[in-house]
Amino acid sequence: MSKLGKFFKGGGSSKSRAAPSPQEALARLRETEEMLSKKQEYLENRIQRELTLAKKHGTQNKRAALQALKRKKRLEKQLTQIDGTLSTIEFQREALENSHTNTEVLRNMGFAAKAMKAVHENMDLNKIDDLMQEITEQQDIAQEISEAFSQRVGFGDDFDEDELMAELEELEQEELNKKMTNIRLPNVPSSSLPAQPDRMPGRMAGMSPAAHRSRAASSRRAEEEDDDIKQLAAWAT
Repeated sequence: MSKLGKFFKGGGSSKSRAAPSPQEALARLRETEEMLSKKQEYLENRIQRELTLAKKHGTQNKRAALQALKRKKRLEKQLTQIDGTLSTIEFQREALENSHTNTEVLRNMGFAAKAMKAVHENMDLNKIDDLMQEITEQQDIAQEISEAFSQRVGFGDDFDEDELMAELEELEQEELNKKMTNIRLPNVPSSSLPAQPDRMPGRMAGMSPAAHRSRAASSRRAEEEDDDIKQLAAWAT
């Protein structure tokens, strides 16, 4: 059996030791990552110093230059090992985080399922169906009541609209006839209308200005009366 096998076997022989929690394991992994990152930075600085030292001795002190290059190779090997270790630890940390997340999700879903089961234990499907049917019936009754209230109540006044319109037109016609009867028509003058001024230049020339204005006013009134009679006759027809 290899030494590693003996080591892991000896470490796992204690059954009394409890398994660490995911939070504790994640904390340990982060601490290890931080330690290896610092070691990585240290090795990179050492490699740079050995390379500088090898360049410094060069051909003047080949032995010292070769020793510096050997140390540089060993440090680079350690750096490569640390890089691989960091990759493994990072993968393990991500897997543990995912497992812990899945565990929490599963626990919470189980908790919610138990709560839902406890709620549904107090529910009867038959009672739910009866309740929904009763709600539907009450809604239908409420709809019928609303429609009954919105209908027009006649109270015995169901009359023919055409007869009412005909009677209304007769009343309007009677009122119109009364107004036509009460209208006083102007008296039509028995004498003939005076001649136009341009046709009697001699007579107009012998008239005074006052007589001329009075005769012109009479002529305008006669014309307005004729227009009123024509409009009244057109309106009556």
